[in-house]
Amino acid sequence: MNKGDLIEAVASDLGESKASAARAIEAVINCITRGIQHDDAVTIIGFGTFSKKQRAARMGRNPMTGEPLHIKASTTVGFKPSQVLKDSM
Repeated sequence: MNKGDLIEAVASDLGESKASAARAIEAVINCITRGIQHDDAVTIIGFGTFSKKQRAARMGRNPMTGEPLHIKASTTVGFKPSQVLKDSM
């Protein structure tokens, strides 16, 4: 399922227009993004937790030449599903 499919599914479930569903999904995504930026984690009970993760600097390798290269430290987002979501799979 991609974002367009999600918008269609939400619009269908709510009985609303696709434009309204798209605005709702964008609002949720923006709120989760701001929450991670400010609080380091966003927990949605019954779904899971989005959290900020730190990746340490490391040595990698150029796949074309095989030469080693330095990969700098970075920040990324992790997701840990809730037990309810795991059980539904």
